Order: sequence, then structure tokens, then C-alpha cells
Amino acid sequence: MTEINERDRAVFEAGIKLGALYHQFVGTPISMDTANDLERMIEQSAIVQPYVRSISVSIDRGMVQKKQNPTFRYCELEGRMLHVSLQVLYKNTIAYAELAYDEEQDYPLMSIKKIESM
Repeated sequence: MTEINERDRAVFEAGIKLGALYHQFVGTPISMDTANDLERMIEQSAIVQPYVRSISVSIDRGMVQKKQNPTFRYCELEGRMLHVSLQVLYKNTIAYAELAYDEEQDYPLMSIKKIESM
């Protein structure tokens, strides 16, 4: 059996954070007026979790504008609207992860962008 190392744990933690964030917030009501607040709320909910070093969340305003109901002026947050960059620091390893919409695959994908040792 192979032991779990520091690098494995950093990558695991990054994946868990992105997956939890995605499933917690997709479906949240959003409007052009609340997009900034929702971005900050998502960041604040993630930054307090163990090992999160930094996080940046942006919501595609063009998609929100396109999807929002013209009468009620809001829509639901979709995964394709999110772009999240996250750094997890576990011991001496930093995992850089991302959630971004892949137009070619028409799907919001989560990925590890880089791993480095401090």
C-alpha cells in the first residue's frame, strides 16, 4: 500500500474545497445587484476552512444578465458562471486549483493548475 504524502493531501484538500463550494452555492438566487456580494460571501465561507491560503471568486456578469428573468431581474447561479482560483497550503505544499467554465466541453471543470513545495 502506498502512503498518502503531503502533496496528495494538499491536492485532496483543494478538490474538497472546490466541490463543497460548487454544491453549496450553485442554485443561489443572483442578480446584477447582488453579484459582488455573492462573490465576497463565497470567498469568506471558503477562507475560514482548514488549509485555505487564498481564494478569488468571480461571477460572469454577462451570463447573469443573459439568464436573469426580465420581470423579476434575477436568476440562479450556475456552475458555468463561476470562476474560482484557490490556494491550499498543507504543511509545506501549496496546491493551486481552479474552477472554470470550459466552453469547448460546455462544462464547469475543476482542475489542479500547479503544485509547489515551500
